Amino acid sequence: MKNTVATFAQAKAEGRKLAMLTAYDYSTAKLEDEAGIDGILIGDSLGNVVLGYEDTLSVTMEDMIHHSAAVARGAKNALIVCDMPFLSYEVSVEEAVRNAGRLLKEGRANCVKLEGGREVCPQVKAIVAAGIPVMGHLGLTPQSINAFGGFKVQGKSEAAARKLIEDAKALEEAGAFSIVLEAVPAKLAALVTEAVGVPTIGIGAGAGCDGQILVYQDMLGMFSDFTPKFVKRFANVGEAMRGGFTAYIDEVRAGTFPAAEHTFKIDEEVLEKLY
Repeated sequence: MKNTVATFAQAKAEGRKLAMLTAYDYSTAKLEDEAGIDGILIGDSLGNVVLGYEDTLSVTMEDMIHHSAAVARGAKNALIVCDMPFLSYEVSVEEAVRNAGRLLKEGRANCVKLEGGREVCPQVKAIVAAGIPVMGHLGLTPQSINAFGGFKVQGKSEAAARKLIEDAKALEEAGAFSIVLEAVPAKLAALVTEAVGVPTIGIGAGAGCDGQILVYQDMLGMFSDFTPKFVKRFANVGEAMRGGFTAYIDEVRAGTFPAAEHTFKIDEEVLEKLY
């Protein structure tokens, strides 16, 4: 069954937890989809884990469109959510709508995600009015990393916590169908989840959210540059890959690969005529 904004709303109503992961390519998206994932996010985290940038700020619309289209070709049932990259929606409402439309039209996403609270509600309203579903993102918003002064847990003071709750309500009122809560104290995330009628998707925000999301390279042990505290490693794929790469290199250098079963034959009579 194809997951949609309607099935996400139904999941919250029924108390069914939503499972999401990131993906950036056809093969990974296909595997996640076959496993039964509810939603796939083409995150601007691709700047870190795919393109090797120190942050997400250098990611472009063209990057997002390219990777979103690849994921959409691989996933048939998951809800495809694509991040709006830095400065693709902040400049003006008109530009936000145009870029969101490109992510659906060219990137084949089902919906878009953007960061921020009340300050981006005009953009959210306009994008939704254009027929494009929007997922919000509060808490640690990586595109604001310079304003935050680093990757820090958000909402720890009374004022910050109240603002987070009010921002969540404002996003819902603006038309967001779901809200990501990143690096937020678990009890505060649970309060936000109770305060809004749309599903909350946690990443480092505790089990009280309506769903969870992780960067797949993190949860499979494939990215070693930095591992957030909230990541659980569900498999050590990175180690398995390194082992496979090493075994391949050793066999190539030893001349044992390719073996006879990996090669093609030619008729000996044909071969004799070549000498």
